[in-house]
Amino acid sequence: MIEDIDLLRTPDATRKLSQCIHCGMCLQACPTYSVFGTEMDSPRGRIALMRAAAEDRIGLEDFRDAFATHIGLCLACRSCETACPSGVQYGSLVELARVVIERNRTPGLAERLVRWLGTVVMMPHPGRLRVAARLLWAYEQVGLQRLVRRLNFLPKTVKAMEGILPPICLEFVDQERPAPALGERRGRVLFFAGCIQEALLSPVNQATIRVLQRNGYEVLTPRRQTCCGAAHLHLGDIELARRLARRNIDIFLQYAGECEAIICNAGGCGVALKEYPQLLADDPRYASRAGHFAAQVQDVSEFLAAHLNVPPRGEVKVRATYSDSCHLRHGQKVIGQPRQLLRSIPGLELVELQAPDRCCGSAGVYNIAHVDTAAEVLDAKLADIAATGAGLIVTSNTGCHMQLLAGARRAGLDARVMHVVEVLEMSYAADGK
Repeated sequence: MIEDIDLLRTPDATRKLSQCIHCGMCLQACPTYSVFGTEMDSPRGRIALMRAAAEDRIGLEDFRDAFATHIGLCLACRSCETACPSGVQYGSLVELARVVIERNRTPGLAERLVRWLGTVVMMPHPGRLRVAARLLWAYEQVGLQRLVRRLNFLPKTVKAMEGILPPICLEFVDQERPAPALGERRGRVLFFAGCIQEALLSPVNQATIRVLQRNGYEVLTPRRQTCCGAAHLHLGDIELARRLARRNIDIFLQYAGECEAIICNAGGCGVALKEYPQLLADDPRYASRAGHFAAQVQDVSEFLAAHLNVPPRGEVKVRATYSDSCHLRHGQKVIGQPRQLLRSIPGLELVELQAPDRCCGSAGVYNIAHVDTAAEVLDAKLADIAATGAGLIVTSNTGCHMQLLAGARRAGLDARVMHVVEVLEMSYAADGK
């Protein structure tokens, strides 16, 4: 018997599964279908598997084998949701399926150890991540990284983890006091710093705060905030994701009524924060609070596009292309705002990708768990980028940023990778603001 299969039998799950009319509009939008060309590696094929499991047409062995394999290969990029004419909420379905999979398997000791270290010991604790960042900074600075990469002796999964490591900067967000508004004060916002973003890509957080300050906003980064829980949902650990959500809600709602918005600069984190109401829908204590919290969350591009009180004036003479974060585009539906901000920068030539809506292969921990498939998806993205001739690749999500840095290095592309806010800050700095 499949344990907890009832999660796919609830009225809500049944309704979502029955919405799929198997029209096939999702096929060409799906990165894994493009790689494998198999029905079971398409969104409608995976929905068919979920329905079969919910209707007891799949035995436990097949569930642990074929079902888990095909669901596990999904990037959860949600491009199928944008393509679907029936409005199937595929993202929530695949998250439920992953929860059921995890409750019916026993990972090996090594996997359990790595998961525990990453998702329990490290990610929920920003202080520990900062210590890890300092160690990684030393690893880069003393030349160990160059030696490790030259010798090329790491196992595939460890090599993938090491390969996406960006240059570490140890300038972290000050959570002791607010960053004051510059010029005319327009209001106050809260900043969600994230876990991996703050530890490994801290210049993005610094640029986010400075750009908000330049536009007249005092920025408060609440202490004791924690991971958004997105990685835990990707891995099927819904209970820990809920605990993290409750923690963030408690921390941020202390400032309810004092701030205009909760700003997030990572597409994947933002969609997780905005979907806390679904995650905590059955929690009588937190359901309504989750709704109040989520209503305040905005991506930094979303907020700045509506509150660009001081437009950038400094010239940034570069050809750039913008690579959408899947969760920002398909989950949050924030598409035009990053482009609007980039086009406001003098001298910047923005060139669109042929397939701006396609995944880069990062997808949370996908590029570590499914190294070869992620590499194929990334290769298609890099070919699209190379065709633009861009010298600057602009992104809006932590995982995408790291994946594209690694990919550009591997492909020998002569292009920098930067977040939207970093490019804005470059323009402000060029103008001496």
